[in-house]
Amino acid sequence: MSHPESSSLPTRPFGRTDMEITRVGFGAWAIGGPDWAVGWGAQDDSESVAAIRHAVERGINWIDTAAIYGLGHSEEVVRKALAEIPQAERPYVFTKCGLTWDEENPKAMPQRIGAAKSIRGEVEASLKRLGVERIDLYQMHWPAEDGTPVEEYWQTLLDLKAEGKVRAVGLSNHNAAQLETAEKLGHVDTLQPPFSAIKREVAAAELPWCEAHGTGVIVYSPMQSGLLTGRFSRERAEKLPSDDWRSRAAEFTGENLDRNLKLARALEPIAERHSTSVPAVAVAWTLAWPAVTGAIVGARNPGQVDGWLDAATLELSPADIAEIAGAIVATGAGKGPTAPSGEMRATG
Repeated sequence: MSHPESSSLPTRPFGRTDMEITRVGFGAWAIGGPDWAVGWGAQDDSESVAAIRHAVERGINWIDTAAIYGLGHSEEVVRKALAEIPQAERPYVFTKCGLTWDEENPKAMPQRIGAAKSIRGEVEASLKRLGVERIDLYQMHWPAEDGTPVEEYWQTLLDLKAEGKVRAVGLSNHNAAQLETAEKLGHVDTLQPPFSAIKREVAAAELPWCEAHGTGVIVYSPMQSGLLTGRFSRERAEKLPSDDWRSRAAEFTGENLDRNLKLARALEPIAERHSTSVPAVAVAWTLAWPAVTGAIVGARNPGQVDGWLDAATLELSPADIAEIAGAIVATGAGKGPTAPSGEMRATG
């Protein structure tokens, strides 16, 4: 069994699980490649493997992937990356279920399926692709749309945990009411919501719920899929290839794009003060919320890992948080609460 607790980076208890995780984890969405509905364009698998190994060498102790990323391909790339990492130094591996695809029509949007038989088939397939005996965290990717109620698919996940196929179970993209429903059957170990200085809605209800229930939170897209890297521009947005899902996304066009790029620019002076990068500040902002255990950050090559790794140790001050809140209001970017309440009180 892997023991990534010995990471060189600071860790936090992951809810009430027996895992301690670094403040940032490696996100394996983009490395799934282009040939499916929500791909990021062509990827170089050897670069992806190098990025994962580099992240682990630098001290990151968890990887978040999903069966749907590249229709199994991301999990296979993760397996390749793990193959040459000694067992004792291997990171935790988190993956997801509940999205299935049609082999005949790979570009079709995935189906959101919660049936027990489907999930049981998926976990076996993920174990095989990842080459692991047990998955450290197994998450329902989205609420089911096949008529299976939350109670039913959550019970399936709890059963897989009891059987030892998975170590912990969580929900991704579920709201506070759904978390409450699941919690009645068995503890929701973790939640994975979208969260960034642009997409802040979950700070209203879901983050407080998780904090109150001892549920760990790993947030995805903390840089809003590249918008908050400080390297994005209108020109780059307009040149995104058609096989990159962002070319069709609302936050990447029109007035939204202008507001978002202004907000990214407002992070520059804070990055300079801390002698770090804009991506690190964007990620650290999500980590400043007390409910958030860690942030998932993607990388397609080792250099990108170095671009945001500072977030694992960066602590933003109350003044920084207030400055970002001011910029959110001034630019009109996104929706949702603009700062953790304690931080705002601290700054008056």
